[in-house]
This record gives sequence, structure tokens and C-alpha cells, in this order.
Amino acid sequence: MKKNTKIFCDIAELDTIKRFNKKKIVKGFTTNPSLMKKAGAKSYEKYSKKILKICKNKPVSLEVFADEYGGIKKQALKINNWSKNIFVKIPVTNTKGVYMGKIIKELNNRNIKLNITAVYTHQQTKKILASINKKTKVIISIFAGRAADVGKDPVPEIKKSIKAAKKFKNVEILWASVREPYNYIQAKQLGCHIITVPPPIIEKIEKFGKSFQDLTNETVKTFYKDAISARFKI
Repeated sequence: MKKNTKIFCDIAELDTIKRFNKKKIVKGFTTNPSLMKKAGAKSYEKYSKKILKICKNKPVSLEVFADEYGGIKKQALKINNWSKNIFVKIPVTNTKGVYMGKIIKELNNRNIKLNITAVYTHQQTKKILASINKKTKVIISIFAGRAADVGKDPVPEIKKSIKAAKKFKNVEILWASVREPYNYIQAKQLGCHIITVPPPIIEKIEKFGKSFQDLTNETVKTFYKDAISARFKI
């Protein structure tokens, strides 16, 4: 089993970021416009800078939300200037399904660290690898959980992506959209470099190690206590 899979915390809520930034198990942070909206952000730039003020020594992935080349370039360059620990998140395609290879290549050649997001297949991974150099850091985020949500097995795609990226020492494959703590074990077994995990699941991962007997005892006691507290009778 691989033991070097890094855990990044996937969150935008500031108080939670403060708490999880102190955890040694958390090696970085990722967020996206949806998480920022949920956290109540009004100004994308001001809110992002609040996150960066908390996370000064760990990588932070912040996403563009423009949908065409000019807008993405403008946003990416601006975001990149906010801090040295930023990875600029670029979706692999725009909303029209057009591959964003041109902007990925340009930003990569400018030595801007990128996190290519919304990736689902090894074919997309190969396209990305064909667009980048072998020096500037690139994360390729494969949305395993979302694929599984619609009945697709993400594991073969991740395996093929890891194999395709082996010659790129600057590329890390990331297991994204975690659904359960066991995904961390799966990511380690596959050799994923990174996994993004929401806070509640990180807390469960920290408790790994219980025996099956421990779990049986806990489960039976829980059912028993709930039945007694509800005053059930048969």
C-alpha cells in the first residue's frame, strides 16, 4: 500500500480552515466557487485573500470562473499574484465542452502552478499532459466521487492517468470528490499523489484503526441506547 498520498482539505468556510490548517494530516487546501458561495463569500477576491491569510505555508487551489480564453487568462494571472502558495484551478473544458489546452499551455509555460479540474477520463489526462512542460507543477484532479454517483467506476481511469503521468515528475494525480473515508485507502492503493477530503471525512480518517469487534460493540450499544431512550416496547 502506498503511504505518501497527501490529504488536502476541500472547504471554504474560514473558521473550519483555521481549525484544519493546524492539523498535520492536512497538507493543503482546495476550494471552488460553489464552496465559496456556500460559505457566504460576497467578494471572490477579498474572501480568497482571507483564506490565504490563514494558509500561508500550505498549497491552496483557487479556481477561475470565466468561460472563455481572455477571461480565464485575466483571472488566472490575477489569482496567481495573490500568493506564492497558490495553484490556479482551470477546468479541463469550458461550459461548451471545448478543451482548454491553449490557456493551460500558456499559463504552464509562464511557470504558473495549475490544478486542472473537472477531469473524468484518462483521455483528458493525456490531453493535459500533451499541453504542458515537464518543469512547472501541475495537479490533475479526477472527480472520482461524482463519476461513482452516476454508476461509473473511476478506478480504471485513475490507474491509467497515473500510468500516463509517470514520466512527468512535476505532475500529481488527485482523487477528487470524496464520498467516504475508505476512498483514502483506495487512493493510497492506486498511488494517487493527493486526495481532497471534506472536514467531516478527515475527522473519520483520523480515527482509522478500529477492529471489526470494536465496530460490532459500538453498533450494538448504539441501537440498544436509542431503543431505551425512545422507550420502545414490544
